[in-house]
Amino acid sequence: MMQNTIQSILAAEAAAIQNIPLDNPFEPAVQCFLEAARAGGKVVVSGVGKAGGVGAKIATTLCSVGVPSIFLHPLEAQHGDLGVLGVHDCLLLISNSGKTREVVELVHLARKLHQEVRIITITGKRGSELAACSDLVLWTGGPPEVCPLGLAPTTSTTVMSVIGDVLTVLAVQIGGFTHNDYALRHHGGYLGTVAKLG
Repeated sequence: MMQNTIQSILAAEAAAIQNIPLDNPFEPAVQCFLEAARAGGKVVVSGVGKAGGVGAKIATTLCSVGVPSIFLHPLEAQHGDLGVLGVHDCLLLISNSGKTREVVELVHLARKLHQEVRIITITGKRGSELAACSDLVLWTGGPPEVCPLGLAPTTSTTVMSVIGDVLTVLAVQIGGFTHNDYALRHHGGYLGTVAKLG
């Protein structure tokens, strides 16, 4: 009985990944990241709760492939940390509902600081307030959560994370990132050793 439940969860998660829209502006988003990096800027990633956890992972992974990135908590941004946002940076915002108050407020605060800041959003709601005020929207496909209550972020965070992986891999390919480049940023552990041998 439990094995059937597990199998259905895995199948639902896999189906959600397969249904991430291929017409999302993945390449323009990556070009935005790379342009920011070439100009001496970075990708500033932000989100709240579980989406914020995904965002922190995306930021560190982008760093490892040569795209300078940081995670900015939107609440801390309202108390001074917004100063980390530079004129050449772009914002990557993550909100499944597209109406997370702190994240929507961050858009307005960021544009008040740097009017031309480029904003990319990962969301499950195409017509949301956050999507409407973004330059590029990466839609997750809006899959239902596999949580039996339909509440706990499960499937939604899976597809957000996979979209982050797509962006990272495209950054490697489009940016011409090499084994040596990776080794320069990853000195320790097994991956650092493999990169140096690559």
